[in-house]
Amino acid sequence: MMQRMPSNTDLLARSLSSVWHPCTQMKRHETLPLIPIARGEGVWLYDLDGKRYLDTVSSWWVNLFGHCNPRINAAITDQLGKLEHVMLAGFTHEPVVQLSERLRELAPAGLGHCFYGSDGASATEIALKMSAHYWRNSGKPQKTQFISLQNSYHGETLGALSVTDVALFKDAYGALIKQNATVPCPDWRDADSGESAKAYALRCTAALETHLQAHHQHIAAFIVEPLVQGASGMAMYHPVYLKRARELCSQYSVHLIADEIAVGMGRTGTMFACEQAGIQQYLPATGEAAIALSRSGKKLERRGISPDFLLISKGITGGYLPLSIVMTTDDVYQAFYDDQTSRGFLHSHSYTGNPLACRAALATLDIFAQDDVLNANRNLAAIFNRIARPLREHAKVKNFRNIGMIWAFEVETQQTDFAQRCFSLGLQHELLLRPMGNTVYFMPPYVITEKEIQILVERTLTIIESLT
Repeated sequence: MMQRMPSNTDLLARSLSSVWHPCTQMKRHETLPLIPIARGEGVWLYDLDGKRYLDTVSSWWVNLFGHCNPRINAAITDQLGKLEHVMLAGFTHEPVVQLSERLRELAPAGLGHCFYGSDGASATEIALKMSAHYWRNSGKPQKTQFISLQNSYHGETLGALSVTDVALFKDAYGALIKQNATVPCPDWRDADSGESAKAYALRCTAALETHLQAHHQHIAAFIVEPLVQGASGMAMYHPVYLKRARELCSQYSVHLIADEIAVGMGRTGTMFACEQAGIQQYLPATGEAAIALSRSGKKLERRGISPDFLLISKGITGGYLPLSIVMTTDDVYQAFYDDQTSRGFLHSHSYTGNPLACRAALATLDIFAQDDVLNANRNLAAIFNRIARPLREHAKVKNFRNIGMIWAFEVETQQTDFAQRCFSLGLQHELLLRPMGNTVYFMPPYVITEKEIQILVERTLTIIESLT
């Protein structure tokens, strides 16, 4: 018997009665309807009535090569016929070994050991626990504190919230979490008039040095989102900060955790944002530098830093399946290598290193290699910046910025409900926009075409005109 396809209205009603949606005030959906999605193809999502929406945010920053990608589909289908899952405690399998080997080749030097989790927040939890446990095993059990940047975001589990500096979460769950210190964020928008992004970043490293000098004996690690702080409104900063932070952490015996959950996998122009630490050409300032570099044909030189822990998630599976990886050094690994179980790393979850997710990740890495994605993205970014010039020059648009495949700007507005109105208008114009306050950003899948970029820019301009 053929099953009747539900309508948008049917699915919406059923969802509201049974599904508690993430980071959502459910009462809002009395007036702001959910969007029931039936299928996806490329950069487009389609509802049950066939209306389409351009996924400008890659479905929470995870989708790299388009929805329903045939190559990733084929890899997962092949794996389904072999092994769907086996626990990784006491067992292993080819996909997790291959993925670990591939990542070791791609990651900054010295990161040779992969520990697997399910999502970005769990990767943060793993790294924090691993760092503190390392110092305990090394005879320094007092090193249990962490520091992060002001306005940082590293996830919403309790450990991750202890290094997340977002008022909404701190107010709601502050009584449950360990309070850790923050240091100034090198976001170039906060620089003094006439102060360069590089000079401001170095000024912020001075504050980091002061804090480490005073408290390093109790600090296990400094966790940072390299180059871009996503949830704080796409705050971008000069890569010299990462270079100096690496030097200071080494000087004061503090681990450096690079949270590349959102900015890794090519999103900032290099496979990992840490690779850009030390480059002389700075990309994000206004978008003009990115255009000039793309036209020059020069490749970004890998002159980056190696953190003690590298966190990977979101785009690693191309947006298909939950997976996260914490990569670390042999020094960290050896600190746990012992006869005593208590000195081993005590963390697990049932689906660690799931074969289906690992095969999706391997297929994603294959696409990077076969399609020379990083170079293709540089050309695509140049096209985007050329088309976006009218947007950048709009009177109500401030701080237009770009690095790699991330664009962001603020809209000058007095509307307190700007984000919700922009989201609603975006849907009317076939765009999935998800502003943070008055910050509008684009993080589209890497398969977006010039025609689709034109649609995105022209309709965003129309929405801004309507709202301002």
